[in-house]
Amino acid sequence: MTTRIDVHAHFVPDFYRDALVAAGHDRPDGIAAIPAWDEQSALQAMDELDISSAALSISSPGVHLGDDAAAAELARRCNDEAARLVAAHPSRFGFFASLPLPDVPAALTELDRAMGELGALGAVLETNHHGQYLGDSALEELYAELARRGGVVFVHPTSPSCGAELALGFPSPMLEFIFETTRSITNLVISGVLERNPALKVIVPHAGAVLPVLANRIELLLPILGEPGAPPPPGMRAALRKLYFDLAGAPVPELLGALLSVADPSHIMYGSDWPFTPLAACQALAERIDATPLLAGDLREQVLAENAAQLLPSLASTVRP
Repeated sequence: MTTRIDVHAHFVPDFYRDALVAAGHDRPDGIAAIPAWDEQSALQAMDELDISSAALSISSPGVHLGDDAAAAELARRCNDEAARLVAAHPSRFGFFASLPLPDVPAALTELDRAMGELGALGAVLETNHHGQYLGDSALEELYAELARRGGVVFVHPTSPSCGAELALGFPSPMLEFIFETTRSITNLVISGVLERNPALKVIVPHAGAVLPVLANRIELLLPILGEPGAPPPPGMRAALRKLYFDLAGAPVPELLGALLSVADPSHIMYGSDWPFTPLAACQALAERIDATPLLAGDLREQVLAENAAQLLPSLASTVRP
């Protein structure tokens, strides 16, 4: 059995849990509770899931809980802790830096420190940062810097900030995370971020959300979005070949089949979403991925580890035989 490289794995240090609770996020995005997490449990879960290495990130709602200065400090502490975990277990962990967005100057300062001094693989960006979506022009300098450094953007969904109860009383991860990802990545693509930053690499979670099945509709309407006589915005189908995707959640069989019809197969990677997805569910989902005929032959090994090793070379040497 091929060991896995996990590009969608979270960590929840005690000080971050305390900050969430203090800010009123003891049930973030409507889930029942902040999941338990500690260093040894993470390593044990990885062993049980046959994960050789994992790219750690902070999940929703991120580090900006309402105050710019507190967000910058919390981002710094999270990144320092992630770097400590990597130093303690260099064959098991890498990390995506947390940034105190929507404060872009502070985010640029922390990105410089996290990638320049701590060895971050790139940065985790929420689908929106207090209403600042991924196509917002305010993020242009950040994207340019990530592209210049060769950093990878790992996108993670969060609840929308519009004030409407779009989730209809359900926890946001069940439905709204999927639509929020679709909304924000569409905004990223149509705003031209990928065309202005051709070296930028972006991982879309949860098998692309609903993007694979909405690509045709988006393409159909693009010609009427711009000014009369102006060229249409960037196309979604071309973007779906450029973007990267993880398989966290429940992608088999429907989402994976749709994703394979629009994505570059070398851009699809494994993701567990542990501990926000409980271990038993992670195991069941991994078994589905192992068994699906949609990943026949060499494609299974590519998705489980080789594609991530190509995208994140510092994790490649950690794959156990």
